[in-house]
Amino acid sequence: MPVKIRLQRHGKKGKPFYWIVAADARAKRDGKFLEKLGIYNPNTNPATIELKIDDAVKWLQNGAQPTDTAKAILSYRGVLLKHHLLGGVRKGALTEEQAEEKFTAWLEEKEVKIASKVGGLDKEKADARAEALKAEKEVNDKRAQAAAEAALPETPEGEDAEAEVTAVEEAPSVEAEASKEEE
Repeated sequence: MPVKIRLQRHGKKGKPFYWIVAADARAKRDGKFLEKLGIYNPNTNPATIELKIDDAVKWLQNGAQPTDTAKAILSYRGVLLKHHLLGGVRKGALTEEQAEEKFTAWLEEKEVKIASKVGGLDKEKADARAEALKAEKEVNDKRAQAAAEAALPETPEGEDAEAEVTAVEEAPSVEAEASKEEE
């Protein structure tokens, strides 16, 4: 029976979520499978990948062929590296301890890369928020300035602002004189 390591689609329309499974090559894409090896969620950034590394290596050693996408995922998580190192152990090129040491060193380095990517994404989000806040403050300041200018009395073109102020001051005195005459 030819065995493939492939993705099985789950999730709703537009929000895919995959199981990584070992399945008979003749089975349907989302049909019967032999073993669930992990999950892959491309909706998050970076994509979430949870994988049983030892089980995946066992299937590779038994002759399972990964599909292209599954191969990329297995490589990203180090399954293909571990399979390669265990091949070296079988041939006598490495000891079990050396292979395990190389694999753990690679895993630690990979975790650092992933953590730096997450940190970079968080920094980009914070920068975008700061820029949006700055732009919003500028718009609010312009609105406040426009409202303040609208509240001031307008001067006709060609007149001095002082002349307008004196005209405004004289107007109430004229009214006051008019009211005194009526009495």
